[in-house]
Amino acid sequence: MKKTTKNISPAKAPKAPAKKMTAPAKKMTAPAKKKPAVTTEPPATFISAKIDIGFGNHLYVRGTGPGLNWDHGLAMDCVGAGLWTSTVKNATAPVTFKVLVNDLTWCEGNDYVVEPGQSITVIPVF
Repeated sequence: MKKTTKNISPAKAPKAPAKKMTAPAKKMTAPAKKKPAVTTEPPATFISAKIDIGFGNHLYVRGTGPGLNWDHGLAMDCVGAGLWTSTVKNATAPVTFKVLVNDLTWCEGNDYVVEPGQSITVIPVF
């Protein structure tokens, strides 16, 4: 038996299906992120008092400004020997205040005033 091979000419070769031409894919980009609205609050106002009021006593501040009033004092923090501090946040107008020992005894003299966002150190006299 003789084996015969059939020659297929290139012209008669089966054609592959034609590729469909498509538009180039568009590059997907993430939507632009919106920055969150930034609420800027005014810088804090710092009140310090230099005085040794004796062991067991506390210094308070009363006045006008955020968190302050003239009827009840806000306790100040003792941060060192004879140094007391308090922070008033969100003040947009001058802060007027006085300091008191144990929220009972007022310091002598005029009210103290500090501009918003500034620091003041007072030496009260009782």
